[in-house]
Amino acid sequence: MFQLGKTIVSEDILQKEFVCNLTACKGACCIDGDAGAPLSEEETKIMEAIYPKVKPFLRKEGIEAIETLGVWVKGKEQDLETPLIDEKDCAYVIFDGDTALCGIEQAYNQGVIDWKKPVSCHLYPIRVKDFTEFAAVNYDRWDICDDACALGKELEVPVYKFVKEALLRKFGEDWYAELEKVAQELQNEK
Repeated sequence: MFQLGKTIVSEDILQKEFVCNLTACKGACCIDGDAGAPLSEEETKIMEAIYPKVKPFLRKEGIEAIETLGVWVKGKEQDLETPLIDEKDCAYVIFDGDTALCGIEQAYNQGVIDWKKPVSCHLYPIRVKDFTEFAAVNYDRWDICDDACALGKELEVPVYKFVKEALLRKFGEDWYAELEKVAQELQNEK
């Protein structure tokens, strides 16, 4: 672990390798698990604003879950998150064949909205936990991502490079530049 500004960062994001392999996992991270995608309070407002534009991209089951539970929900530990369909799939999941995709991201890709998706989804496999004085930035190892780890290793792409766009979105250019310096220092020590 090391500190960058008001974040405590796991060295795993510099040392582990990862590249999403949708052809292998079929988007399992959007349909497995026991909670929706974590959201910030600011993101709940964005979700409320964009829902009418995203709705045409969603499945009937997702729309029903959202209109019953809400555009966002409070989870078991009172965390803000996306609602689930029957406590399984994220309500915003759509399918291309048997591959789960994000309906929000599809609306973004088609230029209907200007917000890509919740930053927690964009950051995956990095998870950020906010505390009063700092945020913990960790690599989340999940067996459904074994193929992504293998592909990352084959292509030699560390986690932090794979999620660069999301890290820039979450923490900014200065923070990411400092992260790259730490990564280079660690590389030089090898």
